[in-house]
Amino acid sequence: MTTSTPFDEAERRAWAGRAAAYERSFAALCARPVPALLDAAQIRRGLRVLDAGTGTGAAARAAGDRGAAVTAVDADPGMAARAAGAAPAAAVCVAALPRLPFADGCFGAVVGNFVLNHVGRPRAALAELRRVARPGARIALSIWAAPPAPGQALFGRALQAAGATRPAHLPALAPEDDFPRTEEGFARLLRESGLSGVRCEPLAWEHRVTAEQWWSGPAAGLASAGQILLSQPPEVVTEVRRQYDALCAEFAGPDGLLALPHTALLASGQA
Repeated sequence: MTTSTPFDEAERRAWAGRAAAYERSFAALCARPVPALLDAAQIRRGLRVLDAGTGTGAAARAAGDRGAAVTAVDADPGMAARAAGAAPAAAVCVAALPRLPFADGCFGAVVGNFVLNHVGRPRAALAELRRVARPGARIALSIWAAPPAPGQALFGRALQAAGATRPAHLPALAPEDDFPRTEEGFARLLRESGLSGVRCEPLAWEHRVTAEQWWSGPAAGLASAGQILLSQPPEVVTEVRRQYDALCAEFAGPDGLLALPHTALLASGQA
């Protein structure tokens, strides 16, 4: 069976060369669940830990700060390079789920911060994470909840209001590979993968950021919203920005920063 789907290939193209743009825009948001993620995986000194889908290395760095021996992987070479700089004690390499270059049962804990949002076959990815975890190891993962919180939905609303259409080259996850992005749906995914003692909880917070910084992520082509934006003709992009600016008023505080509500799900279990 092939390990790559059209969704995976689209993800590779979407993130290629955009590590710096991610670090400037969305990285701080995505790092927010890291402390809770490491707690759920019981990361501690001396434990051998895998950080799957490390991005710019926030979880790898934080796990190293706890004294763990960290190996980190990311599918994008630019992300892996930045992670290596952020977590110099970690062993960082380029690798993509659902096939990792590690022996069975070689990690005492596995974490994946939003990595399942970026794979075409979440069940196969989970099976691979379970394979490389030793018996008794904890696996902790985060995803974005659906339906999205108001802050997460801001770009989508602006795109819809401007009449932007999703390009054909941007495939959605195949229905048979998808799962409900709810507490029960996420927990069931982990249980079906063979993990025991599964727990799932929502994490909710307000991300504070300037409107310009928040716009810069999609403007650089980040995530599906950015890929949709870049595929539009100039007049539609202009209209998306106009709609975005108008919608930002709902979240603007007296200090000029946006307060964007976000909700993620954190699930963990034992291999």
